[in-house]
Amino acid sequence: MKYNELILSKQKTARRSGRGISGGHGKTAGRGTKGQGSRKSPVRFGFEGGQNPLYARLPKLRGFKSHRRIAEVIYTSQLNDMKATKVDNKTVHEAGLVGSPYVAVKVVLNGDITAKKEVHLQSASKKAVAAIEKAGGAFHPTPQVGRPATSAKKTAKSDKE
Repeated sequence: MKYNELILSKQKTARRSGRGISGGHGKTAGRGTKGQGSRKSPVRFGFEGGQNPLYARLPKLRGFKSHRRIAEVIYTSQLNDMKATKVDNKTVHEAGLVGSPYVAVKVVLNGDITAKKEVHLQSASKKAVAAIEKAGGAFHPTPQVGRPATSAKKTAKSDKE
């Protein structure tokens, strides 16, 4: 007999559950006697009887931390105090409004802006952009400035040169 000559039925015949004691899977239809599994609807995947399920418990355990970068917020009223007409991460850091020139900065509307400013930051609220443009300035979204690479290999190469 060869593999291509086999004659097989395409599907198994369906098992008729719950059709009497002599039917093989009669009476309880293979679900056992009582309890949650014997009822009509099955429990959802991951359900642990009301206990906080594993997928919800895991992020609360030790060793889990959020790696999302949270943007530092500055306000439109703070832009008035800055002397530079072009506002970017470096000038905002020099003005003492953010902790580092390498963080994402978001402009939020709080107070009026009267000075004309070219704002080159990562994000701004819609109302803040409208206030900046109303004052005669413009908002240009720019990517976040990365930290300069200072690895041991690069500093060793620069010392030799």
